[in-house]
Amino acid sequence: MEEEFFAQVAWAAQNGLYFLALAGALMIPDICGALGTPSGEATGAAYRAWFDSHVAPLHRGIMDGDTCYKFRCSLLHQASTQHPKGRYSRVLFVEPGPTRGLFHMNVLNDALNIDAGVFCLEMVEAGRAWRNTALGTEPYETNVKQFVTRYPGGLGPYIVGIPAIS
Repeated sequence: MEEEFFAQVAWAAQNGLYFLALAGALMIPDICGALGTPSGEATGAAYRAWFDSHVAPLHRGIMDGDTCYKFRCSLLHQASTQHPKGRYSRVLFVEPGPTRGLFHMNVLNDALNIDAGVFCLEMVEAGRAWRNTALGTEPYETNVKQFVTRYPGGLGPYIVGIPAIS
């Protein structure tokens, strides 16, 4: 799995591009879950299992794979933080700031409060840690050959001399 993907999600989170950072962070369990399956395809079950194994332990039972998967579906498909079958009425992200305290993984009435920067960086670090254990194993090595990659000098014979992503 390309380090560039993780680096771009982290950079977006560290530079206030929270819509992009959240979209990228929510893709990580899909990507890692898919790379770890024989078919190489993403499923809701693989997403939930990967999140439960690699991220949920950080959240003390407040966010699990099912909660994150439903949030992922609502955000990426409907641009909403409210899933009709979600555990919480909505997910409420707080942007980090130099003078505010950390508001992360709290339940406020019936809403889940998450620090946008912390959440995105947690997902990136979990993805990096997982990738480091998956390197050299199957089905990761077979599936990662299909992973989208940035080619700074192009991808011959299609495009040469300018950056391309394929």
